[in-house]
Amino acid sequence: MLAYALCNVDPATPPCKTVCSYVFHQQTRRDSAVLRESWNFTRTGPRTILPRIALRRRAILARGRAQPYSGAVPPSQPDPQKDFSMAVTRTFSIIKPDATRRNLTGAVTRMLEEAGLRVVASKRIQMTREQAEGFYAVHKERPFFGELVKFMISGPVVVQVLEGEDAMQRNRDVMGATNPANAAPGTIRKELAESIEANSVHGSDSDENAAIEIAYFFTSQEIVG
Repeated sequence: MLAYALCNVDPATPPCKTVCSYVFHQQTRRDSAVLRESWNFTRTGPRTILPRIALRRRAILARGRAQPYSGAVPPSQPDPQKDFSMAVTRTFSIIKPDATRRNLTGAVTRMLEEAGLRVVASKRIQMTREQAEGFYAVHKERPFFGELVKFMISGPVVVQVLEGEDAMQRNRDVMGATNPANAAPGTIRKELAESIEANSVHGSDSDENAAIEIAYFFTSQEIVG
């Protein structure tokens, strides 16, 4: 931006004795050293020197040594008008009887938290047969339904609501494949599970099912995160 200062001129002072300075500043440090220049002028200076400054600025812009600010955010800086973060969502998790029996509740929770998930509701319960059958009703016609219900009521479980960016998928990733033998190293099931049935954790497989499963065990007042 062009900045200039005019000296206070005493009407009694001869015009030829009055001197002021104009300083032309550019935004970048490199150009400021090149562009800083002083022009001496008399009382009629503003009418004669301003066109010269404008011409010089035009010439500099034409040579590409300075660019007028367009209002766009420089590429090296994030655009504050854009949000590239993923949405924070909630999902449902169960720490199964095989894990609680081996006192692994803390170990499982730590792995969930290290994956970027936050526990916003949690309680240890003994699931009833009716609860287990209702929860797994979608598998009622499957041959493993009876054994699944029997296993889930064989000991205490910890039901949890997890929160984080893309929480459902993040939870599925850290749980690992249903069969621990096929799970990736570092996942809960690879590190802690005993078998394909006693695989330590359950996690919702969609955001829609997460909402249903959360409501099955928690009221809105119990989720305090």
